[in-house]
Amino acid sequence: MLARAMMVTALALSGTASAQDVIVVTGDRAGEVRDAAALSIGVIGAVEIAEIAAQHPAELLNREAGVFIHRGNGAEHLTAIRSPVLTGGAGAGGFLYLEDGIALRAPGFANVNGLFEDIGPLAGAVEVLRGPGPSLYGSNALHGLVNTRTPDPAATPSRLVAEAGSFGRYRGEAVLARPGEAVSSLIAVSARHEDGWREAAGLDHVRALVRADGETRGIDWRFTAALVQLNQETAGYAADYRDRALARANGDPEAFRDAIAGRMSLALRGQASEGWTWSLTPYWRANAMDFRMHFFPTDPLEESGHRSAGVQGALHRERGTWRIILGSDLEWTRGWLSETQENPTQFSFVQGDHYDYAVNARVAAFYARTRWQASERLSLIAGARWEATRFDYDNRLADGSVGRYLRLPDRSDDFSTFAPDFGFLFEASENASLFGRVARGVRAPQTAELYRLQPGQTITGIEPETLDSAELGWRQDLGAGRIEITAFAMEKSNVFFRDADGFNVTDGATDHHGVEFDIAWTLTGTLEAGLTGTWARHTYAFDRPVSAASEGIAKGNDVDTAPRWLWTGRLAWTPVARADVSLEWTHVGAYFTDAGNLNAYEGHDLLTLRARYRVTGRTTLYGAIRNLTGEAYANRADYAFGNPRYFPGEPRGVTVGIRVTG
Repeated sequence: MLARAMMVTALALSGTASAQDVIVVTGDRAGEVRDAAALSIGVIGAVEIAEIAAQHPAELLNREAGVFIHRGNGAEHLTAIRSPVLTGGAGAGGFLYLEDGIALRAPGFANVNGLFEDIGPLAGAVEVLRGPGPSLYGSNALHGLVNTRTPDPAATPSRLVAEAGSFGRYRGEAVLARPGEAVSSLIAVSARHEDGWREAAGLDHVRALVRADGETRGIDWRFTAALVQLNQETAGYAADYRDRALARANGDPEAFRDAIAGRMSLALRGQASEGWTWSLTPYWRANAMDFRMHFFPTDPLEESGHRSAGVQGALHRERGTWRIILGSDLEWTRGWLSETQENPTQFSFVQGDHYDYAVNARVAAFYARTRWQASERLSLIAGARWEATRFDYDNRLADGSVGRYLRLPDRSDDFSTFAPDFGFLFEASENASLFGRVARGVRAPQTAELYRLQPGQTITGIEPETLDSAELGWRQDLGAGRIEITAFAMEKSNVFFRDADGFNVTDGATDHHGVEFDIAWTLTGTLEAGLTGTWARHTYAFDRPVSAASEGIAKGNDVDTAPRWLWTGRLAWTPVARADVSLEWTHVGAYFTDAGNLNAYEGHDLLTLRARYRVTGRTTLYGAIRNLTGEAYANRADYAFGNPRYFPGEPRGVTVGIRVTG
């Protein structure tokens, strides 16, 4: 089954399969045609990844309906998938980032900037699932998940890429693929350097990947190893994005983020007795990061990391009209975090050690999922997952309060979650289908939410967040185009965050509803158009008055940083066989920047022009002009401490490159 799924996936990524044959693996880990999934899944294939040549994950992922990635400085970002842009523990734990179905980070140790640890331009495909993940995935697949698929060595051509652009940008990429009858292998490296358009905001980002696929004694296997290193100088918020001098300024040139992440996995699949197929995937990961916390007045240094080992196991069976998956996930993690301030004491920001603790974590999960072909046109899908998480916390400093920092004594905490989901797919005709789904998403608390506290805060009452979701969608192949429209409604409970007064909220609630659409259309033999968009409202479902009047929460208010309208339009023209030109329009609607809905950002519109020219069958020249009109805009607008603040967007920038394939 693995070999068959890999073959069909290879066809889809190489461009020889039709749009209806695009394969997704997020829904069941084995591979299914996207239009047969009762889920809202977007797929960005290898061809599109190469065409976009994204400088940041936001540039690629924001082309998908329902997705809004806020670009920070360098490789930093904040994510929204069917949600407001979430920060802190909610931002870290609200989304699940995967590589070949394995989380980039352990549950409880997520990073709000987690996408900088993926393989980026080396990916074979990226899948974006909107809404709670299916029962195969556990904690953090609350609002959605992003699954980066490593490239298939048997279907990926070798290539060399060289690129240069404005603001001191350079990128080099080398992929060496060796298809074989017994073993196919691939080695790939991508390196990016940026001087940064803001002062003292350079970046170096290196990604390396090794993959080998083969078959031994009836067992299909896939070995994958990846290493990612990031070194960046970090520019913080600016007081104004309209004034170029203020926007370029960096108030804290000493800020930085240095990170390294490595991982390995071995996916095995074989035939068991009586029609069952088994799969077993042991994996290992490790990461470490040093981060100058520039958003605090005394610039403390955070050092953190974790090491994990785990295994995913499952039994699959297809019999008659039934498809069944039974599985278990087990994981062990050792994590640590310290925070130290070298600068003199200011207010409650005291000089010296703030935190120094370690956490041992264990996660065990069991799940079942089935698909029943109830009739020739109707499929029913059901699944459920039970997951148990245990944290053993070890404080390595004196217990108690020091300034604004509270160090808890050693303790253990246990959380369990249950997440069911039900869906259907009705094929109204050969080219059209109606699909629907109800599901519960869950997330256990992050360790930083539990153990990185301030005086007056307590972890009493913190429960796993839950999100109950319902969606209904229609997708249709129109011959000259394709359309998919999905409506959703969600309620989130046990929302945990810190309010504007700095106190824990453990029982918050939010409501979310909206409509997403994805339209692609061939206008003529040389002209194609596409439009993805979202209208959504994300509102508070409880009251929370605070002393900071602008941050008081009232039921029915919009959650801050939640634009109601998001659009991406694309027009592609192929004037001659060797050349194509595309124009992309991105619209971000207005949104409130504070919980009290008293301050707002007006939104923006951006244009990007791209062009390619195939010099020979192997060599392609390409280029892009981003922010074509030179719009002054904010990647992120925020309101804090009585003032607006921004991550200013880049002015017009030009990139040129050459790609040579083997």
